[in-house]
Amino acid sequence: MESTVVDLRLNIKIADSYWTRLKGLLFYKEPITQEGLLITPCNSVHMFFMKFPIDVVFLDEMNRVVKTVSDLKPWRLVPPVRSAYSALELPAGTIAKKNIKKGDIIQLKCTL
Repeated sequence: MESTVVDLRLNIKIADSYWTRLKGLLFYKEPITQEGLLITPCNSVHMFFMKFPIDVVFLDEMNRVVKTVSDLKPWRLVPPVRSAYSALELPAGTIAKKNIKKGDIIQLKCTL
């Protein structure tokens, strides 16, 4: 399988503490459009109490895509993904727009 390096060109925040991982995008009232959230470590996500859909890209420790979930709607969940180390939450439609697929490597520029 050939890997493509994908540069998202989005502001990616990191959630790596208990509180930031728990909070995630929960208190956002409007859909994200120019940012994403890297939750690490994380191998599953839930959308309980969320107000908008998102795309989720599950990554291994080398930022290689192991699973994609497009347009995950509120009140849904993704069960644990065996080989995932982190979950990248993105604006809905990003997976299709950037043609992200399993095996791609995501280039991240993260901020705290």
